[in-house]
Amino acid sequence: MLVLGLTGSIGMGKSTTAKLFSEAGVPVYDADAAVHKLYEGEAAPAIEAAFPGTTVNGKVDREKLSAKVVHDAAAMKLLEQIVHPMLHAYRQAFLDQAERSGAEVAVVDVPLLFETGGEKSVDAVVVVSTTPDVQRGRILARGNMTDEKLDAILARQLPDAEKRKRADFVVDTSHGLDDVRAQIREILAEADKMPQRRS
Repeated sequence: MLVLGLTGSIGMGKSTTAKLFSEAGVPVYDADAAVHKLYEGEAAPAIEAAFPGTTVNGKVDREKLSAKVVHDAAAMKLLEQIVHPMLHAYRQAFLDQAERSGAEVAVVDVPLLFETGGEKSVDAVVVVSTTPDVQRGRILARGNMTDEKLDAILARQLPDAEKRKRADFVVDTSHGLDDVRAQIREILAEADKMPQRRS
């Protein structure tokens, strides 16, 4: 089974692209959904111990946690040390299940794939991209986003140009869903011929 790492900066259309891979019959692991699950369960006690006051009724309050870690690199690192091993176990279970089910390709949707060295654990990387104007427009259209918050998020993410350079495939989401579907079909046809290279 070939594992594709799907990544892309905020507002590039990665979630939509992940849904379209799923629509094409490919099992997709969603790292953000796994984080949500962990925040509502097994990670909450450890996060509360490390960052007191960030949970409510045994679940992580994302706003409170974000306020404590977003501008503090050391706090962010501590949070990652708590969450990443749990996420790794989730992802491994997903891949084992996908392989047992006979899938030829599986997608792991990881927003910070390059930033966390995750490209080493996949066979090829798909970067989702669009123009800076489209990206900013999409993000600021979300009710809870400000320019300042967006700049803090973008500062943590590898620049889009660098991601494109390191990608095996780039999906351009500027031209609508049918265009993205066609790009996905091409990627899956190519993936069939690729060797496994994950470590």
